[in-house]
Amino acid sequence: MNDSVSTPAQLFDLTGRIALVTGASSGLGRRIALVLAAAGATVAVTARRHERLAELVDTSSSIHSFPADLTSETEREQLIAEVEQTLGPLDILVNNAGAVNSLSIEQETLDDFRSLIELNLVSAWHLTKLAGVSMVSRGSGSVINIASILGIVGATPAKDSGYSASKGGLVNLTRETGLQWARKGVRVNAICPGWFATEMIDDLTSTDRGTSFITTNTPMARIGNVNEIDGAVLLLASDAGSFMTGAVVTVDGGWTAR
Repeated sequence: MNDSVSTPAQLFDLTGRIALVTGASSGLGRRIALVLAAAGATVAVTARRHERLAELVDTSSSIHSFPADLTSETEREQLIAEVEQTLGPLDILVNNAGAVNSLSIEQETLDDFRSLIELNLVSAWHLTKLAGVSMVSRGSGSVINIASILGIVGATPAKDSGYSASKGGLVNLTRETGLQWARKGVRVNAICPGWFATEMIDDLTSTDRGTSFITTNTPMARIGNVNEIDGAVLLLASDAGSFMTGAVVTVDGGWTAR
């Protein structure tokens, strides 16, 4: 047993570590990139919206832009290769990229479903594999999958079978890869956010009915602020979470505890 005592600042310090955050052009992804950089990490960010990434890079000298379309197998491979050639081997991977398609299953097409699975689940699996090879060889690394409470419970009346299926898959992908790499020094954990004030739920929160649906059914009776993801991210990315793998952490104001 290691009896040495680190200060809280040392536990959460990410100085010298290289991170990649996907879907970083807005919302929780953008916030996560800023938090990791503030904790000392050098952060690669990716998304399809080049101009949004450029704005993010302007906020910190520790953030670097690598635009990519993560629905493309080739671009995923190129992304990991470019990041590691430019910045160094990844210590932290945050699989945050995702999309929603708020349609009932009667309206949702097979292509709609496939596109959500490809971005929300397949790309996370692929990037984890690509980054994980180096992590395993070095015996160190942290993968954080940004899943959702809708990977734990159903979405209806906010209908989206594709999103729910993909996030449910991401939750169990987290458990399985966490187990596979548990003795290899690589930790894999998931964060399941509840309803946060991001553009992903703008359509829902633009109406009184939508806002009421969230606040009425959230035990804390409000929508989350993006800064409220910070603690969970830093815990799982840093040495503070060194004995955590395969864990699924909900940050949802009590939604899934009902």
